[in-house]
Amino acid sequence: MIVLNGNEIAIDEKGMERIVERVFFKSIDLLGGIKKLAKYRTLTWLPSLSRAAFAIVLREEYLKTEDEIAAYIGLTKVTVRNILRADSNAAIYKISHMDELEESEKRELKIHIAGGIAKLAYKLVKDGQDAQTILDFCHQMTSESIKAIDCESPWAYLVLKHTKGIGYPIMNAEILSNRLKDIKIKGINGEEVAKGLFYPIKTPAKLLHEIKEYLDMKNGV
Repeated sequence: MIVLNGNEIAIDEKGMERIVERVFFKSIDLLGGIKKLAKYRTLTWLPSLSRAAFAIVLREEYLKTEDEIAAYIGLTKVTVRNILRADSNAAIYKISHMDELEESEKRELKIHIAGGIAKLAYKLVKDGQDAQTILDFCHQMTSESIKAIDCESPWAYLVLKHTKGIGYPIMNAEILSNRLKDIKIKGINGEEVAKGLFYPIKTPAKLLHEIKEYLDMKNGV
């Protein structure tokens, strides 16, 4: 969230940290996950990814200058510039050839590669493609909340149960139809419901919203 303060754009600390965390986790996803990093003994890359995520978010969300970013996260202006100018495609190519990296490269992630990964992760997060770890957590929390309050819409819990582990964003009805084909949602076959939704669907909460809209439409609400 951008906060105006006079002629400057002030930093909303909590809002910034939430976005940075989402970018950080998505960066780990792009690298193959924590398990892969552990396999290649590259967990030492995490601090570089964290700094890169901060730099990208400060620039894109808060329009901070290189000098301001450098002061905020304790890096040199040149290092910040390398992060901001990093080529995401080059970084992904480098990471996809992990087996060919020198041992020295595996021990320390080059800052321009971290920047490229973080830039791509930021773009994907803004497009609604959060890390699967975060989506799974949101899915679980939504499911538990519905169950805990004895929701008047038991179909919602049923939908979440049958879509556990599904990848977001859901781009079309095919995979969702397969997950919901064996259940009834307020008397309507789940496969039919899936085919009546608007795609893409980016989060579990959006999925429930779309289904509710469809049910209301069917019932003439």
